[in-house]
Amino acid sequence: MIRIKKALISLSDKTGIIEFARELKNFGVEIISTGGTAGLLRKNNIEVTEVADYTGFPEILDGRVKTLHPKIHAGLLALRDNPKHMSTLSEHKIEPIDMVVVNLYPFEETVKKPGVELKEIIENIDIGGPSMLRSAAKNFSSVAVVCNPQSYPEILLELKKNDGSLGPDLMRRLGMEAYRLTSLYDAAIYKYLSGMRAQKSGLGFDQELVFNFEKIQDLRYGENPHQKAAFYREKGKSSGLVNLKQLQGKELSFNNILDLNSAVELAKEFKAPAAVIVKHNNPCGVSEDKELSRAFKNAWEGDKLSAFGGVIALNRKLDLKTAGLIAKSGFLECIIAPGFEAGALGLFKEKKNLRLIELKDLNLIDEPEFKRVAGGMLLQSKDLLVLDENKL
Repeated sequence: MIRIKKALISLSDKTGIIEFARELKNFGVEIISTGGTAGLLRKNNIEVTEVADYTGFPEILDGRVKTLHPKIHAGLLALRDNPKHMSTLSEHKIEPIDMVVVNLYPFEETVKKPGVELKEIIENIDIGGPSMLRSAAKNFSSVAVVCNPQSYPEILLELKKNDGSLGPDLMRRLGMEAYRLTSLYDAAIYKYLSGMRAQKSGLGFDQELVFNFEKIQDLRYGENPHQKAAFYREKGKSSGLVNLKQLQGKELSFNNILDLNSAVELAKEFKAPAAVIVKHNNPCGVSEDKELSRAFKNAWEGDKLSAFGGVIALNRKLDLKTAGLIAKSGFLECIIAPGFEAGALGLFKEKKNLRLIELKDLNLIDEPEFKRVAGGMLLQSKDLLVLDENKL
């Protein structure tokens, strides 16, 4: 068990920090902090020592250098069970730091700002934050690394349970989470800068690919019942099927999501009202018309047998007339549309197993397509070519 006596707090996202810091103070923890975070804590009557006062060295280069100091990093990296390390700390009048509460400059959020200039993007590449997280995480057996506000309640619970100390299991998990955060952060920076280079040079695709996904949910099983599966969102993306909202029906399966994606991607290609029916990832009925109800009717009659148990994607809000036609058709797994009229929703209330999915954003997105092959990946630009009879 590690007793927390000294904590360094430096945050961009200050969610929940007032309550967390106040509780740390109740355990007698000394708090060191930087600029805006220190100001916020003081404003809320929480005693804090500025990093510049603690190190005896001022912030310089417009704040680019403030925590990059031996008194900070030696306090984080010293092995508590190594007499030589502890003697060195004593010799240089450095005290161990038992906890860092740090999150990083909002690089990904900055990149997404409309009209943002490169200078602002560069200034939102954090240096001190990742450095402290890595130093603390390397010494996770002695230093608690807190980089996620959602961890505050669990940490406080364990502090209360153990009279101001934290156990090895939690310390290890916190260290792992810090390395996860810094690796994803560096990947986002590399992805942005390499994308800029590829765009300027006309290379088209990056020399290396870096992926950054976060899990939305576990799925009951994969394509077959014996396969495990989960659904992930690509970080930094604000559109696509990951934004679906389920209004009714059973939990979505792996195969449902695959079919929905195929159906939606096809429905996006039409400007007039259109209906797409997909079964086992293959279209079995597609139609567009001035009226959505006629578009559905024609799509359904394209292959009624294959459409049984399929999914329907519409590129317009589902109206009552079209809903009536769908309700009279055979068994379906899902209906996905940009919206549903109240009457249409009411019509399907009794069909408890039918999944109704709302996906407001049906714009055609020009994203590269990936195909996994054994030991590698294929990448191609999206096929957005409009067919021209004269060029067939």
